[in-house]
Amino acid sequence: MIERYKTPQGRQLIYESYDKLLQSYGVCVEEKRMETTFGQTHVLTAGDSQNPPLLLFHGTADNAAMMWIYNMNELSKKFFVIAVDSIGGSGKSEPNAEYYQRFDQVKWIDDIMDAFQLHDSYICGVSYGAYLSYFYTLKRPDRIRKAMCLAGGIPSSSFEVFSKMVKAFMPEALFPSEKNCEKLLRKLSGPNYAVFAENEELMRHWYYLLKYFNNKSMMKHKIEMVDDSELAILRDKAKFLIGEYDILSNYPRAIHKLERNGLNFVIIRDAGHAINHEQANLVNQKIVDFWYA
Repeated sequence: MIERYKTPQGRQLIYESYDKLLQSYGVCVEEKRMETTFGQTHVLTAGDSQNPPLLLFHGTADNAAMMWIYNMNELSKKFFVIAVDSIGGSGKSEPNAEYYQRFDQVKWIDDIMDAFQLHDSYICGVSYGAYLSYFYTLKRPDRIRKAMCLAGGIPSSSFEVFSKMVKAFMPEALFPSEKNCEKLLRKLSGPNYAVFAENEELMRHWYYLLKYFNNKSMMKHKIEMVDDSELAILRDKAKFLIGEYDILSNYPRAIHKLERNGLNFVIIRDAGHAINHEQANLVNQKIVDFWYA
């Protein structure tokens, strides 16, 4: 078993900050926990349960509270939103022994879908969450109506993923001072960095995550490579939104793969990797337009 937090005090600071972020959402959010094969999964729900269901997945080092702070209000007007804290991640989900021994992403999402009795859902994710969105759609096309993938393409090799992560996060992530946290966020963002800088609690939470969360806890979340021959099903079901300044997903090889396979993608101007924070209104509208077209 791997401790998800480096200290008990760090965990407490993260959870207190998590709750403060929820208070600023501007919409009523309910916290729910469900038992899954791999542990207790914590989710945030908002909106009318009679609306079309929308599953949301955050990135590797994030959690639901931080990821959807600028999206939940608008999306919950059209959807019944279920924002998931990844098992093993920096949110409130609690992994069990099965998670560390044989974690299966598809089975885990199956369990979440089953808990809410979902059979024809929308799905959306950012970065690693974008991978979960398209990968689950490929494996369970009968359960997903459409998928929106934010700040993430379809990598062709593990080395491609690793090299981009190293370039983006090093060396700042190794030395998580407040100054380095700000420097890293600026590197990941486009010109609309102010959406972070002007939100004191969001910046504090980001700092706590880098300082106190043990990223090794997320290592069971592998990215499985997908051949071009498998991607045809995504042409009608998926859309990729990629930031103009996103050093993790906007590079020639990644864009060429989307083009080569005839996949639906849009480059969002003045956005970096934190696309749904930096261009929240535009992203919210594109999600609604894509799914209500």
